[in-house]
This record gives sequence, C-alpha cells and structure tokens, in this order.
Amino acid sequence: MARKRDRIDQLYSCRRWRIVREIILKRDFYLCQCCKQQEGNIVHHIIPLRADLTKAYELSNLETVCASCHSQLHPERNAKITYKKKSPKIDIVMFHKNKE
Repeated sequence: MARKRDRIDQLYSCRRWRIVREIILKRDFYLCQCCKQQEGNIVHHIIPLRADLTKAYELSNLETVCASCHSQLHPERNAKITYKKKSPKIDIVMFHKNKE
C-alpha cells in the first residue's frame, strides 16, 4: 500500500490538480485570501490533505495565498532544525598569590 505522502505527491503532479489550481487562482484574482494585500500564487488546502484526501479537488476547500501567509499557515514546514556543534568546555582555574 502506498504511503499517504506518496499519494499527496502524485496528486500535485497530475493534470487535474493543475486545472483545479488555475481555476482557484483565477477565482481569487491571484490575490492572497489571508492578507488581501499581496499577490498569491499558492493554492492552499484549508483542510489539509493529510487529514482528508477526499477534499483534494473540492473548490470550497481551496484558497489562494501568498508565500508569507502560507508559511504562517504551516509553521511546521518552516521549523529549521539546527544543531550547534558543541565545543569542549575547558575550565580554567586561576590561582593568585595571597598578600601575606
């Protein structure tokens, strides 16, 4: 059985998706439906495909968004995991001569 992610990837590469995507962009006049200020070129699934694949082509589940708003809608995609290389800690102990 194919993984859900594989089916989602296939969906985005099919002809039907390209047609539906163009319909949504034109319906929304290429305007981001979140901020209503920027040109949108991303078609966003309101109910994510990983939650319900049957809504993939449902026009009422799709909206045009700009890249900035799409990043806010999907913060999990933007989380960059960075690993800092730990350098060995060296404790330096300084001894001072007493004035006795």
